[in-house]
Amino acid sequence: MTVKENIIHRIINSKNKPKLNFSLKHKTEAFTDNLFHTLFDATTCVEQNINQLEIDFKEIYKLACTNPKFTCTDIWQQFLKTLPEILENLNLDAQEFVKSDPASTNIEEVYLAYPGFYAIAIFRFSHELLLLNTPLIPRLMSEYAHTKTGTDIHPGATIGNSFFIDHATGTVIGETCIIKNNVKIYQGVTLGALHVSKELINTKRHPTVENNVTIYANATILGGKTVIGENSTIGGNVWITKSIPKNSMVYHKPEIILKPKKNEA
Repeated sequence: MTVKENIIHRIINSKNKPKLNFSLKHKTEAFTDNLFHTLFDATTCVEQNINQLEIDFKEIYKLACTNPKFTCTDIWQQFLKTLPEILENLNLDAQEFVKSDPASTNIEEVYLAYPGFYAIAIFRFSHELLLLNTPLIPRLMSEYAHTKTGTDIHPGATIGNSFFIDHATGTVIGETCIIKNNVKIYQGVTLGALHVSKELINTKRHPTVENNVTIYANATILGGKTVIGENSTIGGNVWITKSIPKNSMVYHKPEIILKPKKNEA
């Protein structure tokens, strides 16, 4: 065996542990885009796209899933039933963007141009598929949205109605996070775990955000026991690891020190 043949042999053996087919990633991304267009593009034939989505889903499901307990057809039918409700919830999200952002001129702009809305839409799709015990595909969908928007929302999170993410870039929402209704967050917000350990796999590690909370840019809120009470406002750049009572305002107070005057020549 030549040196080149030996190298090729070693690469092949390593690639088989595990067996990965990267077409799953690309096909899932195409499926995700088609799903978004089916619900929002007025020029799209819904019936035709639904039929194509079913074909595409069955193809990526074969690549991703090996669990014999769940059939692809059953999962697709259950997911299909959720699409009207998902669309209704996303329309509420879009209306919240128009209502909350003074830079928004119309709802069409939200659907077409707002990365925060796109990230929320893909989250709502991937979350439903995760609930249907579909492995890997929801994560690939959420990571696709992450690459397009800079927003990292784990499909395992629970998010209520009329959700708003302004600017979106740098926002992180962890797997066990619970966000209730009418919550607004801004860029750079982290809703994360207080510490990371594999032993916490079945533990609530991320915070709960109650109704009508606003969280401003670059705030960091950590811990599964941390609850942000309803009607609270969290200012920019704050660091929170303990619960906040309802109707609270939390903010970082900067220290201002005047520079000494330079001696005049």
